[in-house]
Amino acid sequence: MANPYFQVDAFVTEKPFSGNPAGVCVLPGPKDEAWMQALACEINQAETAFLHPEGDGYRLRWFTPIVEIALCGHATLASAHALWSGGFLEGGREARFYTKSGLLKAVQRNGRIELDFPAKPAAPCGKPKGLEESLGVPVTSLGHNGTQYLAELSAAAAVRGLNPDFKKMESYLDERLHGIIVTAASDDPAYDFVSRFFAPLAGIPEDPVTGSAHCALTPFWHKRLGKDHFTAYQASARGGILHLRCEGNRVYLGGQARTVLKGELA
Repeated sequence: MANPYFQVDAFVTEKPFSGNPAGVCVLPGPKDEAWMQALACEINQAETAFLHPEGDGYRLRWFTPIVEIALCGHATLASAHALWSGGFLEGGREARFYTKSGLLKAVQRNGRIELDFPAKPAAPCGKPKGLEESLGVPVTSLGHNGTQYLAELSAAAAVRGLNPDFKKMESYLDERLHGIIVTAASDDPAYDFVSRFFAPLAGIPEDPVTGSAHCALTPFWHKRLGKDHFTAYQASARGGILHLRCEGNRVYLGGQARTVLKGELA
């Protein structure tokens, strides 16, 4: 039986080849973990999603080229897009994904795909040795949520201008705290805040657009700005736009997706 494969840009802007590319493999049933990891390395995107039918939805797992991760926003959005556009799921029907982070849902709303994700707020913490040196700029505030640091900078221009030293960054990251989100209030009235995300130990020096990072960013800016709805820009070289809302312990991440490639796994 053919195994369909899609490459999808998620959280895109209006320009072509923006957002974050993800591989999406739609399988008839479970596959061996070593096979999925090897294929993710072969595909060599920041994340490759593997999904197969389970109950009233799909089992979903995400792999970077070197490790499986517990939560990925852009590859979930790409998976929902592939299911609807590929005819696996009727348009307008909710996509349900069973994952290591629990049940995740996706719906089509206002011309976008909206994901229902758990909020992952960051608690204040001290600055580990080498953090500011790795970024090359002062950090205004710092917290972490158990998997990612969240560093606030003084200005959006500082976020956009970062040229991190990834070797120094690897000195304070580990398997548990594997990434660092950097953010600041936006200087563009079209957006509420900007961010970038770095995870060199996971094989992703810089991720183009990171849905899971906004599970920490949304509650952070909710407290900072006293708002529930946000439009955010991830200021990577590719760039990406996210429409966000915060409701209790859930974060809703909205964005658009485009299929770039589709075919079959040999």
